[in-house]
Amino acid sequence: MMRLESVNSRRIMKHIHILGICGTFMGGIAILARELGFKVTGSDANVYPPMSTQLEESGIELIQGYDPSQLEPAPDLVVVGNAMSRGNACVEFMLDRNIPYTSGPQWLLENLLKDRWVIALSGTHGKTTTASMVAWILEQNNQRPGFLIGGVPQCLGVSAKLGESPFFVVEADEYDSAFFDKRSKFVHYRPRTLVINNLEFDHADIFPDLAAIERQFHHLIRMVPSNGLVITPTDTKSCEDVLEMGCWSEQQTMGDNGDWSYQLIKADGSSFKVFYQSKLLGQLDWDLIGKHNVQNAMMAIAASRHVGISPVVSIDTLTSFKNAKRRLETKGRVNDVTVYDDFAHHPTAIHTTLEGLRANVGQQRIIAILEPRSNTMKQGIHQHTLFNSMIEADVIFVYQPDDINWNMRDMVNGGLPTTFIENQLDKLVEQVVEMSLPHDHLLVMSNGGFGGIHQKLLDALALKEYA
Repeated sequence: MMRLESVNSRRIMKHIHILGICGTFMGGIAILARELGFKVTGSDANVYPPMSTQLEESGIELIQGYDPSQLEPAPDLVVVGNAMSRGNACVEFMLDRNIPYTSGPQWLLENLLKDRWVIALSGTHGKTTTASMVAWILEQNNQRPGFLIGGVPQCLGVSAKLGESPFFVVEADEYDSAFFDKRSKFVHYRPRTLVINNLEFDHADIFPDLAAIERQFHHLIRMVPSNGLVITPTDTKSCEDVLEMGCWSEQQTMGDNGDWSYQLIKADGSSFKVFYQSKLLGQLDWDLIGKHNVQNAMMAIAASRHVGISPVVSIDTLTSFKNAKRRLETKGRVNDVTVYDDFAHHPTAIHTTLEGLRANVGQQRIIAILEPRSNTMKQGIHQHTLFNSMIEADVIFVYQPDDINWNMRDMVNGGLPTTFIENQLDKLVEQVVEMSLPHDHLLVMSNGGFGGIHQKLLDALALKEYA
């Protein structure tokens, strides 16, 4: 059992101030610090729900903006989010006055993870979902894990929890740690159980190429102990390249000819059989759809087995799993038109999300609505594969804001579904609603708020009169 009492006695009322507190990761850090007994305050450029609500309910004072007066009197420590950069008024004040500071991942290691069995879920896609699944499996089977997840799992209700056991589940992100620490967040986590779901080029704002990302994953694997476990897919060359750089731990694989494999019973992924070393362990019937979620579940089952949960028990537990928000989340249904929200912002994630929805709805129309908001998308890194990733849709709408420096219309080809490019959000909503018919499925994809488009669509659909 973890020595929470002694930890709390050392930390009571020491003051931590968090810059960039409303992001899911930094907000999670704030909640964990508060549970450990710290006084926690924080600021962000935009203090808004749902994270602001979760933080205020935890007794954390939030400040709008970065006026340096918030650092007077000086806190004992400033935890700096990776959205902060030189030139920020609080950052400059902190440096000029020599106020102690650290990154979120470093704080997490020093105050929490160094004494825990860390289960890290990494990869380009599926981190949030797989981490949520593992936390749910452990939570439902009396393991009382701690966790820090980059989203709010509907089944768990919060994005972070201290827990009462040695186990800590963390979404292991390859993005950098802070303006003064350009290493990936996950190199601070030192996992004993490591899942690499997949590995593709992303985050073009900080990584020059895929090889640079692979090097960071190699650094992560170097920290897994010899009695730890690394779980990877069988069909991903980039993961194989990482392992070839060196691996000193037990390895398991998932996929065709792997240690773990599955067989779809329903094409949409809502029912499948689970195999370990070719032996049938059970069948999972659940509410989620998409082959990507099947693969996420397989990784979660494998990781949970490493910490002592029988795969049969994990399969049974996942029947009640509810995914994190923004993962093919139904936002509403009006006049028999369904509006979904999904976090997909990379061609592979876009394709797998659409593929799963297509398998679920059959021949009913899918209208894909995309905001290419990530830095990688804005730079045009995926421009040649973006539109083909939406081939499963019947109609495509893409929002092109002013800060995208490549012309989307040049990438639209004759083999695609009917495609519209629009730079005015209200006009895009108007066009989508005008085209919508009963039984249509409107899939909105963005890693941001997309101007509140989901509610705008639902409101406009409610006013539409059908012949």
